[in-house]
Formats: sequence, C-alpha cells, structure tokens
Amino acid sequence: MAHVVRIPALLIVASLALAACAGAPVQEMSNARQAIRAARDAGAEQTAPQKLNEAEALLNRAEDSLERRAYREARRNAIAARDKAAEALGAAQPGSNTG
Repeated sequence: MAHVVRIPALLIVASLALAACAGAPVQEMSNARQAIRAARDAGAEQTAPQKLNEAEALLNRAEDSLERRAYREARRNAIAARDKAAEALGAAQPGSNTG
C-alpha cells in the first residue's frame, strides 16, 4: 500500500522538475547581464572589445529567443553570453595576458 502513495508523489515531483526546466531562464539572463556589466566596468571595451561584443550579441539573441518563448535557446545563449563576458573580464583584469 505504501508504494501506491509514492507513485503519485513521484509523479508530482517529476512534473515540477520538468516545469522548472521548461520555464524562462530568468537567472541565466540576469547572470549574463551582470557579467557583461562587470566586464564593461573593468574596461573590456578597450582591452577585449571583440569578446565583449560577442557577449552582447549572444545576450541579444537570448532576449530575442525569450520574446519568442524559445526558452531552451534563450538559456543556451544567456549562458554563452555569461561565459564570453567572463573571458572579456579576464582579459581586462590587471596581470592578464589574454585578449
């Protein structure tokens, strides 16, 4: 009898997990915007303009995807934008020899 109660509970948990994955990538978008802002504040416009421009282009694609409710694509582009902004930030920091 106990396993009969567990099955609906497991289905509810699984449904909630799937719903969370399918939702808008709010946190990823925020992370990307913050990373771009940090890179810009650190001077990446001068030290790593190409990387910063790529990050901004990826964020723009993520925003377009978000408007179309293509959440998986938006999430992927937002994460890529965050990563590219981190590269730009790394290139802008003192002692960095990347660029």
